[in-house]
Amino acid sequence: MTYMSDPGWLWLAKGAGAIAGSAISLAYILPQGRREAAVRFSVGVVCGLVFGGTVGLKIAAELGIEELISPTEMTMMGAAAASLCAWWALGLVMRAFEGNRLGRWIDQRRKRSGAHDA
Repeated sequence: MTYMSDPGWLWLAKGAGAIAGSAISLAYILPQGRREAAVRFSVGVVCGLVFGGTVGLKIAAELGIEELISPTEMTMMGAAAASLCAWWALGLVMRAFEGNRLGRWIDQRRKRSGAHDA
């Protein structure tokens, strides 16, 4: 049997949580195409890997369970949550830029405030 170190288990938990969170985000609201699915999945996995430990610690502290669960469980929980939340942020940004809605909104704000282009 192969021995895996504690950091190895934490990285495995981060990866599994990040992939699970990304998969849930894809299943929860279906993407509009392959490109959007790939971008959402990639961003979710990266955010889960980067922020998984911190998010897991914050969630565990807020719930008061940090002494009750292992660091591996905490990391997996955080990676899944960070991965799932990454889609919401990315989805909002993608939809804001879709059809140049954001540009039109900025132009409307400028006109209302009386700002003029130089």
